[in-house]
Amino acid sequence: MDTTTNRIPLVEKEEIPFFNFSNEDVLEDAEARKKRVWDLNRAASLGNAYRGKVEITFQTADGEQKRVDTTVWTVDQSHITLKAGCSVPIISIISIEFF
Repeated sequence: MDTTTNRIPLVEKEEIPFFNFSNEDVLEDAEARKKRVWDLNRAASLGNAYRGKVEITFQTADGEQKRVDTTVWTVDQSHITLKAGCSVPIISIISIEFF
């Protein structure tokens, strides 16, 4: 049994507008970037059809990693929009976990 816990802080989606984000992509690998976009589009479909939540891990401009459990409403070329109307730059997203 794995007893490790995720040490990345979990934040509320309403806190996201108060974070600053970098203009640099947190993912260096082209395949990882492609998978991120595919996962985000899947998360938006899940959110719109079933109101399903995902856990998004992202990085702020100061290099801190954060997590948020939320519903993804839309994905465009540069940002995702979450249930609370907050947006996160796609280049700041490290991973998307489905439940």
